[in-house]
Amino acid sequence: MAVITVDKLCKRYAGAAANAVDDISFTVADREFMVLLGPSGCGKSTVLRMIAGLEPITSGTVSIDGRVVNQVPAKSRDIAMVFQSYALYPHMNVYDNLAFGLRRRDVDRTEIERRVHAAAGKLGLAEFLERKPHALSGGQRQRVALGRAIVRDPRVFLFDEPLSNLDAALRVTTRNELIRQQQEIGTTSIYVTHDQVEAMTMGHRICIMNQGRVVQIGAPLEVYRYPADTFVARFLGNPPMNLLPGRVELSEGAARARFAGAVVTLERRASLLSYAGRDVTVGIRPEDVYESPPPGASESFVRLAARVVAVEPLGAETLLVLALEASGEELVARVGRDTRLRRGDRHQVALDAAALHLFDSTTTKAIV
Repeated sequence: MAVITVDKLCKRYAGAAANAVDDISFTVADREFMVLLGPSGCGKSTVLRMIAGLEPITSGTVSIDGRVVNQVPAKSRDIAMVFQSYALYPHMNVYDNLAFGLRRRDVDRTEIERRVHAAAGKLGLAEFLERKPHALSGGQRQRVALGRAIVRDPRVFLFDEPLSNLDAALRVTTRNELIRQQQEIGTTSIYVTHDQVEAMTMGHRICIMNQGRVVQIGAPLEVYRYPADTFVARFLGNPPMNLLPGRVELSEGAARARFAGAVVTLERRASLLSYAGRDVTVGIRPEDVYESPPPGASESFVRLAARVVAVEPLGAETLLVLALEASGEELVARVGRDTRLRRGDRHQVALDAAALHLFDSTTTKAIV
């Protein structure tokens, strides 16, 4: 297999005032599935194309198992790439699409047949080998594109938003198929997406990018629970984290956060002492805002008076959009599906103060 190391990678296009990719560094371990996540235009696909050898590198290095491959042609890097478009040959049937790359490499005919049938069996394509792409569904075409990469038995898989052209149901099915294939094959993989659900469910680790830079790298739940800044806090999570203006105060040696008419005692952290008397941003996830405190709730719960602005039933749960009476800011709460609250109702919601996040108002970085 392979270890991929990206070190201080930069890309600047001719005539551009700034780098499209700026000082990107990360390492993908052997057999790891790394997801590059970020909004459109953040540079994640450019990073992938530089790793693949499809885009010239302005500065920095890409290494595979310790060997710098900056000057190695794409065809010699032993990398297979699955694109957003299926890029299938419309005049060839599924078998020939799967076999095409192997034939170009002069692989023995018997070996080609073995690999194609093995990949087709794993991907549920055995009965479609004689069909041409126009006779396949979107999900089947994407499986052919994946199979074309699998038969090559590469050291590295690169995926560039391969599911974005599929409808919602097919996306879930194909995503589960990709997860299963990764578990079975274990090839080192880098997967680019702007879909946080794909990132959370598929990646061993997530590398979040914004404006050409790496913002945070970590395991999916680690990044979700401990966002490095307000961008990650808002980008990861649906609905995103609520962010409210607040202030840190010191009283009798204890640090307190004052926001939206509430005062919350914070856990003892040395870093908070330097923020005494300063403005901060207070974050709370929608799932940590309750219609009423759960049974046996600790004293850390605080209540905020609010007016219900909107009620959004989603079946298994309901989203409440609330206007806080003390400040006017809106807050989103994720509550049970059986809520009786309706638009215009006034209610005191409960916040789990132990789940609060604090961010520097100037730098937007998390206060840890």
